[in-house]
Amino acid sequence: MIRRAASLLLPLLLLAAGCTATDVSGDAASSRAPSPFVDCAGLTAAPASTPSARATPAGTARPSDAARADALPKIELSCFTGGRGVPLGTIRGPIVINLWASWCPPCRAELPAFERLHQRTAGKLHVVGVDTKDTRAAAQSTGEDLGLTFPTLFDPDERLRLALGRNGLPMTLFVDADGRVRHVYQSTPLDDAALGALVERHLGVGATA
Repeated sequence: MIRRAASLLLPLLLLAAGCTATDVSGDAASSRAPSPFVDCAGLTAAPASTPSARATPAGTARPSDAARADALPKIELSCFTGGRGVPLGTIRGPIVINLWASWCPPCRAELPAFERLHQRTAGKLHVVGVDTKDTRAAAQSTGEDLGLTFPTLFDPDERLRLALGRNGLPMTLFVDADGRVRHVYQSTPLDDAALGALVERHLGVGATA
């Protein structure tokens, strides 16, 4: 009698367990909000209007300085949106790369200026974020709160910062059309005027508001 009761209960228990697992998986999948950042696919195409890095626009670094500039580290980071791997060397310059994190107050203070630069200079340069030593959930929330849309790479292990041999966030790289880092900025949070002036000085791209 006991064996018969157990044999009847076993299928019911297995059925219940299976339904629970399926329901939890479905709830987790449906709770994922779409990324606020645009996909990174467009980064491999040069901006429509690209100044030559070999020319020396007024106010920019001398050619000898450009010759000494370092290339971007040869690493690959995943795009925050879609997860596709993006080798940094395939991003066509000029580029402004901002390393940021949700837990960094100065980063949050200047991120809106980078979003406005992204909107203002579309077709002239790429504005790229690198979410550094962060969680996807926190970065997602920051992007939504601040209305960020510029393409962003995900770097929880700080691979880019470590490859650059520099400490601290935020950090902004100004990379020319040849993929050379012309300037690294690490100081007070950037506003529209200061960011635009740095872009014009180091990349020769008109970017003032």
